[in-house]
Amino acid sequence: MKSFFKKFKNVKLRDIGHVFLFMLALPIALVYKQFRKNLWLFCDNGKEATDNGFVLFEYVCKNHPKQDAVYAVYENSIDFGKVKATGNYVKYGSFHHWVLYLTAKVNISSQKGGKPNYAVCNLLEVYGILRNNRVFLQHGIILTDIEFLYYKNTKMSLFTTSTYREWECVNSGYGYPEGVVQLLGLPRFDKLHDFKVNKGQILIMPTWREWIGTDSLSKNVAKDIKAFKETEYFKKWNAFLSSPRLLETCEKFGAKIMFYPHRDAQRFVGCFSTDNPHITICKYPEYTVGKLLKSSAFMITDFSSVQADFAYMKKPLAYYHFDYEEYSEKQYHKAYFEYEKDGFGPAFSDAEALADYVYKMAQNGFQNYEPYISRHKDFFTLYDTNNCERNYRAIKEKWS
Repeated sequence: MKSFFKKFKNVKLRDIGHVFLFMLALPIALVYKQFRKNLWLFCDNGKEATDNGFVLFEYVCKNHPKQDAVYAVYENSIDFGKVKATGNYVKYGSFHHWVLYLTAKVNISSQKGGKPNYAVCNLLEVYGILRNNRVFLQHGIILTDIEFLYYKNTKMSLFTTSTYREWECVNSGYGYPEGVVQLLGLPRFDKLHDFKVNKGQILIMPTWREWIGTDSLSKNVAKDIKAFKETEYFKKWNAFLSSPRLLETCEKFGAKIMFYPHRDAQRFVGCFSTDNPHITICKYPEYTVGKLLKSSAFMITDFSSVQADFAYMKKPLAYYHFDYEEYSEKQYHKAYFEYEKDGFGPAFSDAEALADYVYKMAQNGFQNYEPYISRHKDFFTLYDTNNCERNYRAIKEKWS
């Protein structure tokens, strides 16, 4: 009961309208189910159509056209035209979305919050008030201990994993019933076998720090910017971008650096400044994660899950871990993946040491080497273009 009221507190004033939408949609959905008994509703975060939800939706539309499939997306999304050209869609968060969400035989998303309204739906689903079938395709491969993905906090019906070690971690430690956690592979990995690299392109893509506390919906932008500039996170990354050694690497080897801030930090792109003319500060939607990952020859990150996408393509990378212990304590706790013995590249806490490594990698044409080549073979249990088909079959067999 205590936990219920804790989740109830997450239902804000702005969510109350969705309570009424739910109540209005429920009787309609009960009738509508009789006409659409095998509806699969897909989504990601509503704003973009680039993640596993859309990739699987696209695959189903092309390869299993008889399947009743709909994708939820905002009409002002940069990817709306792409979705519309692919198949049936519904406006994310709308009354129609609620009707389809309650009608669907299966709701499929890459996001835990992929539903008409996260706060209301999560409360109803976790406490069994709303019983539906939900597939969690995931946003990336789990490397840490993520408590909000425990079964008690999601009640997911099918949970996709991509490697044996990830499957073992989630299956044994997250509390899911037998058969819910399956080794199927991320659908978007199917698209990582065909790519063209821009020689000398370095991608720098750090993840976010939740404890920084800047609210992407805040109305006081100036106050947030000032606070952001005072964080260690900003100071460390901005200083690294201004490294003389990095500039030397670019000038001597013709390297080009693409710095792509996390989506929660995109509002702060103007804070980053550098005298290095070879660095591009990438803004969304002008630049997208998928295209940058596929076109880059080398990557620098900290803890971002996209490290797995990059490593999956057998490309070299390095880590900048200036706050490793703090991150592990405040954000995601350590689990089975240890960077020293499992990482897809070396980890550095010192900016100059990292800059020296980048110089050496550029000198060698960004060629990957041992032990990181072997780690790819050991880590990626599935390495093929059948991830979408495996997920499709698993859903079909579970709810046929």
